[in-house]
Amino acid sequence: MDNPTHTAVALFLSRIGLGRWSPRGTAILLVAANIPDIDFVSAAGGPLNYLRYHRGLTHAVAAMPVMALAAAGLVRLVGRKPIAWRGAFFAALLAVASHLALDWTNVYGVRLLLPFSSDWLHLDTTGVVDLWIWVVCLLGLVGPFLARLVGSEISSGTVRTRHHGRGWAWFALGFILLYNTARGVLHSRVVAGLESHLYQEATSVRALALPDAVNPLKWRGLVETSDSWVVQEVNLAADPGTSRAIYFHKPDPEPALDAARQSGVFQEFLRFSQCPLWRVSPYAGRENARLVEIFDLRFGTPLAPGFMVRAVVDSRMQVVESRFQFGAIRPR
Repeated sequence: MDNPTHTAVALFLSRIGLGRWSPRGTAILLVAANIPDIDFVSAAGGPLNYLRYHRGLTHAVAAMPVMALAAAGLVRLVGRKPIAWRGAFFAALLAVASHLALDWTNVYGVRLLLPFSSDWLHLDTTGVVDLWIWVVCLLGLVGPFLARLVGSEISSGTVRTRHHGRGWAWFALGFILLYNTARGVLHSRVVAGLESHLYQEATSVRALALPDAVNPLKWRGLVETSDSWVVQEVNLAADPGTSRAIYFHKPDPEPALDAARQSGVFQEFLRFSQCPLWRVSPYAGRENARLVEIFDLRFGTPLAPGFMVRAVVDSRMQVVESRFQFGAIRPR
């Protein structure tokens, strides 16, 4: 999930009571809810390095106590004021857990089981940024101030502020939980529908449903068959027969594919990609060379690329160039 959402959830956790578990409790919660993303420093090593480490060990369940202690320790060091270590640790632990849970709902996924398993886990119920969660978080943050303003107008300034914002915080946290639960139900329904169809007389090997950025009833279906990937828009409010499917056929096996697969760039990308579409074409810049590309269909297609990797394989089946990039490959 995006950091503004993580930050808002930390504030809500503080307002429902966790902020009182230790002096400077709100600051501890804010840091803890964002500290797993300290792995952003890996971007200094380039996009592939970021792909390798992002949402890795700092997002693992096993590392949660370390992240919680680091958050509490950082606030203690910077603030130079005592904290209640026990309360600070458990409040920070819950904030770190909220970060991991929200990232788990995303299409991008998270490696929760490191170092024991490097599998990417993802519920695919929300995008990295979700409009409706943003709206409710904003309401939960602004609501108490508006309510206090209206209350002061009515009661001529006599307003109880002891539990300022608690009700709004419970409302926002409850909405996020129920919203993801409801989207999970819709997600299961869409996946079941995708798996039940035939695609040019072929059955599905597996199917994924990716959420729309705005409409909870709209999903982007990805279906793998034995020889194709199918991208199909699904609208639960519309007639299923009106949805349009785009087919991307898998290339036939050839030595250039095997050569590219052995490169470090491709191996790293394949560890991340959940829906890899391979494409092979002649490469005009070198005689008898082949251009091998992989597109992660969760984030784009060959028509509008998102995450992709490519390699130039020469006539001797040697990889002479390979690189990974977010978005379309730009000329050097």
